[in-house]
Amino acid sequence: MKFWLAVLQQLGRNLRQTWPSQMMTFLTVSLSVLIFSLFSVIYINMLTVSRQIGDDLQLVVYLNDEPGPEMQEQLRNKITAFDQVESIHFVSRDEAYQRFRQQLGDSSDVLDDMPHDFLPPSIEVTPLHSLRGLSQIKLFSDYLLKLPGAEKVQYGQEWIERFHSFTQVLRLVVLLSASLLILTTIFMVSHTIRLTIMGRVDELELLKLVGATNNYIRMPFMLEGFLQGLAGSLIGLSALYALFLWISHRVTGSELLSMVHFTFFQPGIIALIILLSIILCTAGSYFSMHKYLRF
Repeated sequence: MKFWLAVLQQLGRNLRQTWPSQMMTFLTVSLSVLIFSLFSVIYINMLTVSRQIGDDLQLVVYLNDEPGPEMQEQLRNKITAFDQVESIHFVSRDEAYQRFRQQLGDSSDVLDDMPHDFLPPSIEVTPLHSLRGLSQIKLFSDYLLKLPGAEKVQYGQEWIERFHSFTQVLRLVVLLSASLLILTTIFMVSHTIRLTIMGRVDELELLKLVGATNNYIRMPFMLEGFLQGLAGSLIGLSALYALFLWISHRVTGSELLSMVHFTFFQPGIIALIILLSIILCTAGSYFSMHKYLRF
């Protein structure tokens, strides 16, 4: 009990003597956690959007002519020869016309003078989840284009490719922000601890001479890093959550949010970010002590 009481007293003295540096470190850790968490939560939600898009993904193969029953069976076999699919639906010219008419709604009278067979027949193919990677979808699209009578394959190629490129860029930003979190946290904590040590080097040497153990000297600095990591991560995550709630409130009722459900971090991820911040700050304290105290 006396050991921990003395350690806490030393910790309090360190914080009082170097509070400007402590505050700067605290703000740096909070900002680093905020930046990393911001891009991470965006990336996680973009992956959710990607999965939702994948659930609705459908490849449409437009044909030259409407296939008969035997040709439909041949086309079905050729499609499943690439891989199993969830569903294959043949759309006749008449069905395509009726769909188009329903989509026009009140303006459907513009089709009154049009023939019912002016739209091409098609095959609607819904791939399995295992095929919903962009590269696999491209291969599948190229394969479908080689089917007998196939003219064109559509699946929203341009939009999906742009969205995929955006998620790849966002993943890189998350990795860069994680690197920023690691570097700035370790550097700032190490710098703060170094200032504390340099200001008290005579006192620390005296403590060593009178028999103070290494743990007694190390512990206040380790606790200092621990507190910096804990407080910085909590403030950074709290600021991000407040921003998340504000944005959610501002865009409530928009068509985008009605289509996609955006979420914040799960409790496990929050705990992981806090733990990572604590480990980095504690590691910064340890490395600074190891370099300058040589214990």
